[in-house]
Amino acid sequence: MPPDPLKNLDPAQRVKILPRHLAGPGPADPRTAWPFLFDEGWPFHRAEQGPAAAASPCLRLWTTFVPEPDKLGQGTWTTSASRVPSDRVAWRITFDATTPVELLHDVHAELLDLYLEDLHSDRNYLFGDTTPAAYEAYAPLFAQGWGHNVRTDGTQTFTCWDGLAGIRHRYASTGSDVPEWMAWGGYLSEPLWQARFSTGTPTALVAAFTASLISTEPIDRAVTDIPSQFRRQLYLTTPVPKPAPSRPPAGPPPSPGAGRIR
Repeated sequence: MPPDPLKNLDPAQRVKILPRHLAGPGPADPRTAWPFLFDEGWPFHRAEQGPAAAASPCLRLWTTFVPEPDKLGQGTWTTSASRVPSDRVAWRITFDATTPVELLHDVHAELLDLYLEDLHSDRNYLFGDTTPAAYEAYAPLFAQGWGHNVRTDGTQTFTCWDGLAGIRHRYASTGSDVPEWMAWGGYLSEPLWQARFSTGTPTALVAAFTASLISTEPIDRAVTDIPSQFRRQLYLTTPVPKPAPSRPPAGPPPSPGAGRIR
């Protein structure tokens, strides 16, 4: 079994680690998770250290964060889209609050890009996905050595090389309300976090999620915030200062005349 790379570090020390799916959630800061244009008309509301909400100026996109620290998953991040303001939801994404915040940031950054492209073109990127092929979302997983299993029930599952993350894609309609995409970190039976993308979610958003999930850019965390159960599977990319070499104790001063040749 590999040694714990964090064993002898101060809990407050900040380190850079990989893989991302085992790094822990990081700061539950909506302004980090939602890189929206709050200074340009995007409404934002948050109760002190409590629920938060943001929306696009057209009110077709809504994002919320509801912390529930006493529950499994510790709360939920939700992003919903409606073709008409206040109409029924066309698609929805949910993340456990324990999901690494970097993954949320990258998905919402892509969402903002789609929104802005809609404003400056006659395309409907948010609701008329121009990249319907699911292959765009999962192709990068193969390059990272993820396993692939296809079942006759209309689902395919991609499993990380370390067995501690996965993505399940429902490629055929089953008539159920299960999400089209589901991802998790840790063991599926007791996940560190889960993410769900409903049918209709633009493929570009799922692709942004998978690209962020398998990114080799390390994540910054305080040691105390990193989940303890998988620390032996982490790679520490922050150089840890080595202790200064010990020096022999200073001896007594030489006696007068010592070392002289008579």
